[in-house]
Amino acid sequence: MKASDYFALPPSLAAFATAFSPSVAPWEWLKRIGPALAAHPFDTALPKLPPGVHAEGFVYLHPTVKLPHTATLIGPLWIGAGTEIRPGAYIRGNVIVGENCVLGNACEFKNCLLMDRVQVPHFSYVGDSILGNGAHFGAGVICSNLRLDQQPIIVRGPDANYETGLRKFGSIVGDAAEVGCNCVLQPGTLLGPRALVMPLTAFGGVLAPATIATDRPNLKTLARRD
Repeated sequence: MKASDYFALPPSLAAFATAFSPSVAPWEWLKRIGPALAAHPFDTALPKLPPGVHAEGFVYLHPTVKLPHTATLIGPLWIGAGTEIRPGAYIRGNVIVGENCVLGNACEFKNCLLMDRVQVPHFSYVGDSILGNGAHFGAGVICSNLRLDQQPIIVRGPDANYETGLRKFGSIVGDAAEVGCNCVLQPGTLLGPRALVMPLTAFGGVLAPATIATDRPNLKTLARRD
C-alpha cells in the first residue's frame, strides 16, 4: 500500500516534493507535513488582509488567494494560487494547500495536505488527513481523527491490518474521490481514487478505487462506480 496508489503530488506543490515520497504508505505523509513546512523559507511579507482576517505565525498566501471578511489563519501554513477561503474558516497549523481549492465557511483544517482543486465548501472538519487532487466533500463531512479509547490507529485493509503508530489520523482521500453530505469518516479511513461515500454514511476502513459505499439498507453496501 503506497501513497502513489491514492494520489500524485501536483506541480503546484513541487516545493515540498522531497518530503513526500510516492513509495511510502500514504499515512506516512501526515508525519512529514510539519517538517516540510518547518524547512520552507517563508517570506514574512503577507498580502493586505481584510480587517476580520487574523493571521499569526509563518503563513504563505499566494497573491491570488481569495480572502473573506472573516477567517483565522494560524501558521505554519502554505496556500497556493487561486484558492478560495470562505468566511469563518479556521486553519490552525501544519496545513499545505495546492491550487484552486475551496476552504469553506465554518470549516476547520489542521495538520492536513490538500492537493489541487480540492473542495471542502461547508461546515467540515479536516484534521490529520490528506485529500487528493479533485477530491470533494459535501456539507458537514467530518474526518474523525481520534479513537474513543485514544489508542494508536490501525488501518484495517481487506487483506491485512497496518499499524500506523499514529494516535491522531483522520482520512486518506484519493484523487477525485467524493464524500456526500453529513458523512463521518472514521479514524484511519482510506478512500481510493474516484471512490464515493453516499450521504449520511459513517464509513471506516479501506474503500477500493471507483467503488461506492453506503449504509442504507435498500442499497448494496459496496458497488462499482463506473
